[in-house]
Amino acid sequence: MGLGGCIILIAVGAILTFATDWQMQGVNLDVVGVILMIVGLIGVTTFSSIARRRRVMVPPASTVVETDRHDHRHHREGYGDGYGV
Repeated sequence: MGLGGCIILIAVGAILTFATDWQMQGVNLDVVGVILMIVGLIGVTTFSSIARRRRVMVPPASTVVETDRHDHRHHREGYGDGYGV
């Protein structure tokens, strides 16, 4: 579940807890709302700790050094690939 899903859980839980006065037999909507808010907060903290860990663990960029493959000391005219030297 992403960060958006966690925020939606918190919002739905707050709506059930604070903005409704529905009565259902056998279900306490205030408790359901509080549970949804707690699960959403746990999700937000987990998501943020994972995102922070990803940012810290990025390895430094490596440098690529190219070297000249041909030795120009023995280069003769007409032999471009180095054979016959």
